[in-house]
Amino acid sequence: MAIIHQVTLKPTKLELLAGWLPAQPWYAGTGDAAALAKAGGFRLDDPEGAVGIEFMVVTDRSGDEPVSYQVPLSYRGAPLDGAEHALVGTTEHEVLGRRWVYDGTHDPVLVAQLLALVGGEAQAQAQSVNETPDPTVTAFFAGSGGLGAIRSTSVTDGTYSTRLLVRTDGDGPDTTLTVRVHRVLRPGEGDAAARAGHALGYVSAPWLLPDGTTARDLFAVVESGA
Repeated sequence: MAIIHQVTLKPTKLELLAGWLPAQPWYAGTGDAAALAKAGGFRLDDPEGAVGIEFMVVTDRSGDEPVSYQVPLSYRGAPLDGAEHALVGTTEHEVLGRRWVYDGTHDPVLVAQLLALVGGEAQAQAQSVNETPDPTVTAFFAGSGGLGAIRSTSVTDGTYSTRLLVRTDGDGPDTTLTVRVHRVLRPGEGDAAARAGHALGYVSAPWLLPDGTTARDLFAVVESGA
């Protein structure tokens, strides 16, 4: 179980993301910096206890209309080899020291735990409270026997989502999964299960809109095949 330290980060997560978000292909704004507010999210535990995993929702108010984004983040005590392109930035933690913050779609530990969540082998945890499951996060898996261990992952960013092509050992010699991580969250678009269609699995979670009401959307959808 990860321990959440109530400490100050310098720079803060929102400060790191404010400069990083506008450079992403799925960013809907037009400026060089985002005006961000935290709007929700949840955490997952790394079974090895080495990597922090957070699925953060932030709302950008820099444009004419607020836009909410999902940003999966991983926190490491040392650089992740080969992931320089996915580095959001570094921050100083009062207890843990320097932390390297990554776009988690490029971090194999985060991707593995996301699949574990979909497959019912991991449980979403409250974003800011220790040892507290988050029952508002729901996961669905239509298959049987688990999703398998990851062999390789390739990442492609699109206009509204990030596509992960994941090869696992699955129940056979090789299984290919497409995981779509939704970046731009859109409230009020109907039931999550209906929108997931014939997907193998999905994760659905809520976040807060600027007016204080709660919205829900699909955070990730898992499909079989490329």
